[in-house]
Amino acid sequence: MSQQKTVCVADCSGNTGKTLVRRLLRRGYNVHAATQASGDFNVNVVRGLTFEESKRLKMCRYDPFDYRSIVDAVRDCYGLFYCFEPSQDQEDVYDEYTVEMEVRAAHNVLEACAQTVTIDKVVFTSSATAVIWKENRKSVSVDESNWSDVNFCRKFKLWHALGKTLAEKTAWALAMDRDLEMVSINSGLVTTVNSDVRVTNPYLKGAAEMYEDGVFVTVDSEFLADAHVCVYEDTSSFGRYLCFDNLISLPEEADKFAKMLTPPQSESSPASSLCAGAIMPRIHNRKISKLMVNFHTTDI
Repeated sequence: MSQQKTVCVADCSGNTGKTLVRRLLRRGYNVHAATQASGDFNVNVVRGLTFEESKRLKMCRYDPFDYRSIVDAVRDCYGLFYCFEPSQDQEDVYDEYTVEMEVRAAHNVLEACAQTVTIDKVVFTSSATAVIWKENRKSVSVDESNWSDVNFCRKFKLWHALGKTLAEKTAWALAMDRDLEMVSINSGLVTTVNSDVRVTNPYLKGAAEMYEDGVFVTVDSEFLADAHVCVYEDTSSFGRYLCFDNLISLPEEADKFAKMLTPPQSESSPASSLCAGAIMPRIHNRKISKLMVNFHTTDI
């Protein structure tokens, strides 16, 4: 139970952040929802909340490259749920520049948390792409003890994987140095019930190879939000957690996924190559599954 604790979600403009804000409010938390986004974002977050929930929500602007704005966002908070979101003009572009931005942002946010006396735990959202990419990867099973090889990622321009790997390593190094409790969630490709997956999503770079390697995983945003809350509330949580609720390993599953993409993909598209044949799964999420056995997701 939250016991009216105050926590911060930053950046809350993406699917993960928005879902997490709603889940935390329904569990009784006071929430600082921090974002770089402009426009009608506040309206989109508040829509569907009860009056009592909206009273416990504080919307605030923050810039992950402005230390003072981060400090302001996490002030009086006991926990931070951190999700990196590129600026709106970089939403579908993930390149070497974005890698640098994500690493800098991770450092700034963790440093601010280390200097905030009330913060007792950080849940850091990373990615399965920070786990799966390396040479000779088909010879071993994959779990959260694995790290993507940064040189391999650079060689094949897997910028999303490189950014997630370097940012997470930066966060872990700073958390250990500052004696800050942190847990990371390495999520699969995030999906939602009411929205398609954009074919330009940077997670999809190397999708055909992920499928062939038996490591192409997705996660529903609601399940992912529950996983974040679970690792925050459970005092036994530690280290990294691979998080997914769907592994695409059959041709019919790959075909269904390809049809979810926006814009729709032709038979000659890279997505169509996912349907080559049934694949032996090689990735495991036993650690998060075990932790969530007794987790109750009932809204409050």
